[in-house]
Amino acid sequence: MLKLEDLEVYNLSMELGEKIWDIVIKWDYFAKDTVGKQLIKAVDSVAANISEGYGRFSFKENKQFCYYSRGSLMETKTWIIKANKRKLIKNDALQIIIKDLEVIHKKLNGYIKSIGNKIANTQ
Repeated sequence: MLKLEDLEVYNLSMELGEKIWDIVIKWDYFAKDTVGKQLIKAVDSVAANISEGYGRFSFKENKQFCYYSRGSLMETKTWIIKANKRKLIKNDALQIIIKDLEVIHKKLNGYIKSIGNKIANTQ
């Protein structure tokens, strides 16, 4: 049986959360208290919602939490762009994180499409 830790999209979203944490933790109090808190909550929600959906008992609920995760992914992108515009994240770091977000987005869409199909294909 596939474990949560076997899901690449989950692992990538966990890694991105830590990458962004390492950036935000260095900001001054005001930046952390405003943009930082929002950004961390958004990026941490990506993996958290994947795991919550994974733990549900129905495919429908799992997909719903993955949709929440996708929303948090887009919110993360917004906060990263805001942080860049406010000179909190440099352009090179922004581009790396945007690429990470795009990869996770594609993998999350693929995971959403696969939910429920694995069981149906084996019967």
